[in-house]
Amino acid sequence: MFKASKAMRFFFFNTSMVCFLSIWLTGFTTAHWTAYIVPVFTLFAAITALCPGLIMARKIFGED
Repeated sequence: MFKASKAMRFFFFNTSMVCFLSIWLTGFTTAHWTAYIVPVFTLFAAITALCPGLIMARKIFGED
């Protein structure tokens, strides 16, 4: 199974935090629930090193 490198995990974490910051600045009650999908999945990928998007891309396009 493919696991994300430390650099990718750091990227996922930073992306997640920027998304959560933008939701916080907009207002948690104002932001639509779909705005939470990307930061939740990228935070999951940063914590577990498992990114479903990268796994699917590897299966579709093959290994580098």
